[in-house]
Amino acid sequence: MRLRLPRRRVLIALAATVAVLAPIGWFWQQSLVPGGLSPMTMGYADFGGGPSMEGMHHERDLSTLVAPEDLPANVSVRLVARKERFEIAGRGSIDGYTLNHTSPGPEIKAKQGDLVEVRLVNESVPDGITLHWHGVDVPAAEDGVAGVTQDAVGPGQSFVYRFVATDVGTYWYHSHQQSHEQVKKGLWGPLVISSAPTDVLAAVHTYDKIRTVNGGYGERRVPAAAGSVVRVRLINTDNGPMASWVDGAPFRVVAVDGTEINAPPEVERRSVLVTAGGRIDLEFTVPSGSAVRIGLGGGPTSLVVGAGGAPTGSEPADPVDLLSYGKPADLGFDPATADRHFEYRIGRRPGFFDGKPGLWWTINGHQFPDVPMFVVMEGDVVKMTVKNTSGQVHPMHLHGHHVVVLSRNGVAASGSPWWVDSLNVEDGQTYEIAFVADNPGIWMDHCHNLPHAAQGLITHLMYSGVSTGFRLDGKAENRPE
Repeated sequence: MRLRLPRRRVLIALAATVAVLAPIGWFWQQSLVPGGLSPMTMGYADFGGGPSMEGMHHERDLSTLVAPEDLPANVSVRLVARKERFEIAGRGSIDGYTLNHTSPGPEIKAKQGDLVEVRLVNESVPDGITLHWHGVDVPAAEDGVAGVTQDAVGPGQSFVYRFVATDVGTYWYHSHQQSHEQVKKGLWGPLVISSAPTDVLAAVHTYDKIRTVNGGYGERRVPAAAGSVVRVRLINTDNGPMASWVDGAPFRVVAVDGTEINAPPEVERRSVLVTAGGRIDLEFTVPSGSAVRIGLGGGPTSLVVGAGGAPTGSEPADPVDLLSYGKPADLGFDPATADRHFEYRIGRRPGFFDGKPGLWWTINGHQFPDVPMFVVMEGDVVKMTVKNTSGQVHPMHLHGHHVVVLSRNGVAASGSPWWVDSLNVEDGQTYEIAFVADNPGIWMDHCHNLPHAAQGLITHLMYSGVSTGFRLDGKAENRPE
């Protein structure tokens, strides 16, 4: 018997619908991030042209990579994390998270060589918390990444971090559990390793569209005597880059991401870009009869150093280019002898991510968690090319290491060695960077626009011979981004 025409059309329509929806359903299913994902097995291994190390046993558990246990603490801090309402000076109170009832949390100060011990207590942060020491090349077990180096510290629990303050510089700490939410809402604080008495902190953070410096809104003042040399330690804790400048005095850029600039020249009416997560130290002499104003991206919030009136200027048109600023110096290794060469190509494509449709970030054409794991051996010299064709800027942050910039868009670095742990990569830019793999562990390598990381712009550097038993999600509900 022949099918009636209307029924045949219905069947044809159903078949067409299945033909269209079946591939979509398959892609949806493939996009789901599995629970209990191990950093050891996610994605695929990229050996960068070096030995594959197949069959090598994982001899060291990451949890054993700690500071010497017999060293007494020189600096002891207790930080209690809470979900509560807190005050923004000059603006009022907001709901968020605090450390010791404040946001930012207490400034942790240490001298070079100090053993820093921090006890984190979670009183009432419901999703758990960790602390990551941003820019400090700590032992791997102290890195504070939920699901990679530890489990999230749940309400009523505590965790102790111990590390030696090896490198003088400007750093900060923040939660690395649900970081795109928790950092924005207050779980962060400054960390300075220095003995200089005239340092001025300028830690910038935006709470619910309110830009602050050192937790305050509007013009904030700090005292400084005329004729004194002041170092301002800029910290950008937001998700995007910030231009900063000095009104009222010439200045020098003396450090980037905790590393001193070699022979920095004095400049005037120039801006400096501080990428998300990045730190830059500026130095100037306070003039007689007036104060100095530090511009912090524009708007009403700025930092005034000294007494008296301070000039008010706009962002200078010309930025300091760190690719050619200062004078060359020895790197301590030869990038031309690199053992491994990696590519970190950042793109974007439509599809599904964890079951949600949209435009999603890719690394070397792959979406998280099917991204490359960059595998190295301790002692390797590593070169990496970072290329961004995604349409947006990305502040790229490698944990546990500082990298030196070799070139940008094919132009070789010609100034002071430009060492960073947070690198601003604009759309259309290509950077070549290098470093020595001298800190064994499993290290996050991700965008520090934290919502981008939560959307999949994240992978890691993995040392052969190091393993971890921690898992993403799983029983501890570890969600580092």
